[in-house]
Amino acid sequence: MNAVSQVFALIAAATHLVAWPLESFLYGHPRVRRLLTASTADAPQVRLWRVNVGFYNLFLALGLVAGLVALHIHQPVVGRTLIIYLSAFMIAAGATLFASDPRLWRGALGQALPPAVVLLAEAAS
Repeated sequence: MNAVSQVFALIAAATHLVAWPLESFLYGHPRVRRLLTASTADAPQVRLWRVNVGFYNLFLALGLVAGLVALHIHQPVVGRTLIIYLSAFMIAAGATLFASDPRLWRGALGQALPPAVVLLAEAAS
């Protein structure tokens, strides 16, 4: 994988690592809710769902990190496979978020853009 792909895989992983505690643990704060949903309305009934989504973000990020580590310990097939699959997964999740509520376009873009650059950079190399 080229350097651009690897840098944007790291950016995608960092984005998802930041989202993990925001969604899983800090969603109760009005500022965090506004950042994630553009609303300060409290929704305690979605707490379990938010924790689950937050941990999905953690696992996606760790998968990208594992792919990058695999690349650097001379396991290019494993690393490339993980990075490409998880990048495609993140793009699909971002598109799903946007389709489900276009008002959340910033979150969808933040979720999908870095992994889209990963795939575009790989396709161009």
